[in-house]
Amino acid sequence: QAQLVESGGGWVQAGGSLRLSCATSGRTNGMGWFRQAPGKERECVASINWSGSATYYTDSAKGRFTISRDNAKNTVYLQMNSLKPEDTAIYYCAAHRSFNIRTLVNEYDTWGQGTQVTVSS
Repeated sequence: QAQLVESGGGWVQAGGSLRLSCATSGRTNGMGWFRQAPGKERECVASINWSGSATYYTDSAKGRFTISRDNAKNTVYLQMNSLKPEDTAIYYCAAHRSFNIRTLVNEYDTWGQGTQVTVSS
């Protein structure tokens, strides 16, 4: 089972950008980025299939976030632009066994430790 390590979180002003990275210890199939804000449920922000040919974005992320992967480097990325205070959350990288897109928390079986993203107004 692959291990996942996120990096790239931090503090940014509204309108700014951050790039999250998720390094995996081995080959993975479908991957996703989730976030969880205080008092809220964990939600899928973006998901990507094994080859990178298909992606999913939650409505609030469309047009601002881009998920991508480099299988040669065993790394998945989340480029976040035009950040808003409501994007503040802990962001988690996750992996599942399917080759396709998955968006539910219980469909993922491997999780990273999370990285904090804070967007100030």
